[in-house]
Amino acid sequence: MFNPPNSESTYDQIKDLRGMAKTDRVEPSRRDAGEEQGSLRQLMEELPLWKRPGYLIRRVHQLHYALFFEEVGESDITPVQYGLMTILSTNPDIDQIAIATKLGIDRTNVADVLRRLERAGLVERRQSEVDRRAKLVRLTQAGREMLSRHYPDMTRAQARLLACLDAKQRDAFLDALVTIIEANNQFGRSSLTNEAGGTETKISKGRKKRSTE
Repeated sequence: MFNPPNSESTYDQIKDLRGMAKTDRVEPSRRDAGEEQGSLRQLMEELPLWKRPGYLIRRVHQLHYALFFEEVGESDITPVQYGLMTILSTNPDIDQIAIATKLGIDRTNVADVLRRLERAGLVERRQSEVDRRAKLVRLTQAGREMLSRHYPDMTRAQARLLACLDAKQRDAFLDALVTIIEANNQFGRSSLTNEAGGTETKISKGRKKRSTE
């Protein structure tokens, strides 16, 4: 996983993933894909590491980032930024805590993402009239245009990620992911919820926060 979003190494890794996307644009043939699948299964037999679900999920996460960056081209938008903007498109004028609970990342990371989006002119923040300590966030016109412009790119990245699965396998895969997340949600750095806002994201007691973004 990535280091904290405010660290230079995070963005070095994102640049590396962008590089992967730009230098690997040729779609693999069915034969090549079969050979790669065979080599991975052989690797699983040789290295127990590749039998661990957590490590496999991490690899899928890396592949998703690479596909997303390839599809959006030269844009600086990242999957997390696009996800946050998607939330704002249907939930305008919500605070940082509400964004964190809907996005499933902690408030520190949300604050960092918002700063970058605000500097790019994609979101705007204003003081809440109800709670002067809170700032409410909404998309700017430029943000709405960015979200709309890259929607086809985002959907292509998702489709390409699961293109190797048939419809039944895709449904089973997504259902399994939801089951895993729901069963382990309380162990994350923040709990993913659908609350309207105003509730602190939960960090398991006695566990040190580690950077995973």
